[in-house]
Amino acid sequence: MKYNPRVSSSRRKSRKAHFTAPSTHRSPPIFGGKYNVRSIPVRKDDEVQVVRGTYKGREGKVVQVYRKKWVIHIERITREKVNGSTVNIGINPSKVVITKLRLDKDRKSLLDRKAKGRAAADKDKGAKFTAEDIMQSVD
Repeated sequence: MKYNPRVSSSRRKSRKAHFTAPSTHRSPPIFGGKYNVRSIPVRKDDEVQVVRGTYKGREGKVVQVYRKKWVIHIERITREKVNGSTVNIGINPSKVVITKLRLDKDRKSLLDRKAKGRAAADKDKGAKFTAEDIMQSVD
């Protein structure tokens, strides 16, 4: 069911928007396990584990983020071509989980910002009403 009248629900238009998206929108977000974030954009040199598909359970370092094809290349996940050369196999980033981030200044600040927002949300979540609020509504 369509909820927003300003957004098209046409398959044709949504596919066009997806495949002609700019490079900035193509950075594939994937799940960060031990970093307590739901998703974070994957970068080169992150360590990931494949959780779905033929290469399930394989771990490795991200060699390349191929934004044009919406895939990532992971080291040691390759195949041999007929002429003998080896090529990387593209893995859909939604099928992997980050096991270790390559932390730099920007990524640390992003994780801190997300943690601070989550802490504020958790603080508000637990106490919607105080005892005084309930007593005032009864009077």
